[in-house]
Amino acid sequence: MQYIPNILFLIILVLGIGFFLKNIKKLYRNIKLGKDIDRSDNKSLRWRNMAKIALGQYKMVKRPISGILHVVVYLGFIIINIEVLEIIIDGLFGTHRIFGFLGGFYNFLIGSFEILAFLVFVAVVIFWIRRNVIRIKRFLNPEMTGWPKMDGNLILYFEMVLMSLFLLMNAADVQLQALGAEHYASVGAYPISQYIAPLFEGMTESSLIVLERSAWWIHIIGILVFLNYLYYSKHLHILLAFPNTWYAKLKPKGELDNLDAVTKEVMLMMDPNADPFAAPAEDEGDPEKFGASDVLDLNWVQLMNSYSCTECGRCTSECPANQTGKKLSPRKIMMDTRDRLETVSKNIDANGTFQPDGKQLLDDHISKEELWACTTCNACTEACPIGIDPLSIIMDMRRYMVMEESSAPSDLNNAMTNIENNGAPWPFNQMDRANWINES
Repeated sequence: MQYIPNILFLIILVLGIGFFLKNIKKLYRNIKLGKDIDRSDNKSLRWRNMAKIALGQYKMVKRPISGILHVVVYLGFIIINIEVLEIIIDGLFGTHRIFGFLGGFYNFLIGSFEILAFLVFVAVVIFWIRRNVIRIKRFLNPEMTGWPKMDGNLILYFEMVLMSLFLLMNAADVQLQALGAEHYASVGAYPISQYIAPLFEGMTESSLIVLERSAWWIHIIGILVFLNYLYYSKHLHILLAFPNTWYAKLKPKGELDNLDAVTKEVMLMMDPNADPFAAPAEDEGDPEKFGASDVLDLNWVQLMNSYSCTECGRCTSECPANQTGKKLSPRKIMMDTRDRLETVSKNIDANGTFQPDGKQLLDDHISKEELWACTTCNACTEACPIGIDPLSIIMDMRRYMVMEESSAPSDLNNAMTNIENNGAPWPFNQMDRANWINES
């Protein structure tokens, strides 16, 4: 009987971690559905970017209030979760505060954990107030209704409950240590929970043990639930921010990539030995699509970007098109890409391979009006705290519209026609360009 809690804990731990790994495997598969792209150049710079942006939170603190609060939550969760190791060992072997033998260092650790837990709780409450009371403008865009809004609040509630359970567990432990309860050795320092402990004065030892054990169990189960919730939440960036910054584009933001398919066509046209009427080789397969109309036309870094999006809205708040009332929201571009990718993922789960469903990213999720509203200024990519690049998706979808559908705004079509005929975007013959000199 005495081993039943340990066996139960092992079962819960295996199920929780197993389901998490299953989702991670699916996440990896979904990202690899994208086209291959080589982002292995300049590794030293990539490591520096990851350390500076993902680990060092460099771009977060450019907006000091939300940035500093995020750093508190970020550090709190990283450091406090060191205690999860102790919880797992205690749960598996039936011990209690197994690292208590560390003495003064253990006191320092638990004291630090408590202060950070309190600061995380305060920061999360402020985040909730900013979203729901002050109602910061960037959280009120149309794409932030329904599930995205609920998800943003749910994750805050999760964090509040986990931090509260941690402090409640310690507060009950303080009282049990004071009573000299068996297995509750006097270890650890409790700078926050010592002020909560007096609330439990007068409770019997057995009641305090039930309270402490209940908080302990709910806390660890809550951590496992939170871990598995990540896949369905915008908080996947907890896992993906590091690879996302490592694989981010290093070229100047204003430098657009050439399409390999177009380059190949141009080289073929310029080759004097090429036969333009020759049939394609049998092993060449179908001609490559120009641009992108669906998620399977994007590269894997773009798909990882969509899963990494934190929905913070910094990109949209910096977008000049959005500020002037246009439909474009870079955040929505990333959210729509992720939603479509999830639809494709479910299709694959059901059929083994993707079966055409009559839908695509273009038109069914992202409208042409949104895409053509972009000024290609790169404000969105500059603003993103973890190096997401919405512009690359916008440009690939624009290329598809122009080169596959011959669909572009009339002004742009006129400009391209003039460039083709006159060598300039204006409707003037090249011979007449200098006529203005003679005007007086």
